[in-house]
Amino acid sequence: MNRLIKFTNKNNLNIEIGIYPPYLLTKFEESTNVQIYSSKGMLQQGTSYINNTLDIKDITLEFVVRAETQEELLNYQRIINKTFNPTLGEGTLCYKDISKEWIINCVVNKLPVYQRLNDVNYKCLISLTASIPFWREIVEHKANIAMWQGAFHFPLIIPEGQGIHMGVRQPSLIVNIENIGDVESGMIIEFKALGTLKKPSLFNVNTREMIKINTDMVAGEIIRINTNIGNKKVTRILDNAEIDFVHKIDLDSTFLKLEVGDNLFRYDAEENINNLEVNIYYNPNYLEV
Repeated sequence: MNRLIKFTNKNNLNIEIGIYPPYLLTKFEESTNVQIYSSKGMLQQGTSYINNTLDIKDITLEFVVRAETQEELLNYQRIINKTFNPTLGEGTLCYKDISKEWIINCVVNKLPVYQRLNDVNYKCLISLTASIPFWREIVEHKANIAMWQGAFHFPLIIPEGQGIHMGVRQPSLIVNIENIGDVESGMIIEFKALGTLKKPSLFNVNTREMIKINTDMVAGEIIRINTNIGNKKVTRILDNAEIDFVHKIDLDSTFLKLEVGDNLFRYDAEENINNLEVNIYYNPNYLEV
């Protein structure tokens, strides 16, 4: 199989392992255990199932290091040690083949293990652990929920005394977003003010959950809400200045998720809804490559 594995560490050092020298991939394995929660009453036969979750994901890379000289082989080993350095913390692993390009955050959990094959070839074993056990698409998806669309085209003809419509508002307040991944995913919700408006919100029609920002917005202001695991935050951007804005979240709000399949969202504002533009950015998550 024509596949390419690329690991990038915190210092932006990276190694590509695939079908071409000097790093030839020979094995790629991943495993994730399932944690099952249950309860047991006195004298009960078996247990009562409650729920289950995924544990961390373990990933193993095995590849051959091919060199022309012993000096070159030693240099490749130094590069491997610098790149797969456990003391640097979390890095990213990218998996690419003919049909997909996915990425996962992971840490090196052991020093690289080498086995000498001959004077100019090593076999190397790398062990990685992903705290969040999901692969995600490297290309971000974007959904425009509320926006203005251009209404003119070229050649442009402006009737005398009539003028033209420069843009039209999308008519629907409810938009469907399909999550094509294997599991639910977080997202980035972006409220953008085209003029003054008050208290923008986004409501999930399926789950009856919502997120609302208790603030007035002015033209050019952006409020960005990140609901991804490990990155949850709310920021306000205005005049190129970005500040934390989590204190403006309404107390009844939920950090919304995208369930697998269809997700119906409705946007709103307490005043001047036509000045609100809403965009959603997300990366579908997958269990295995």
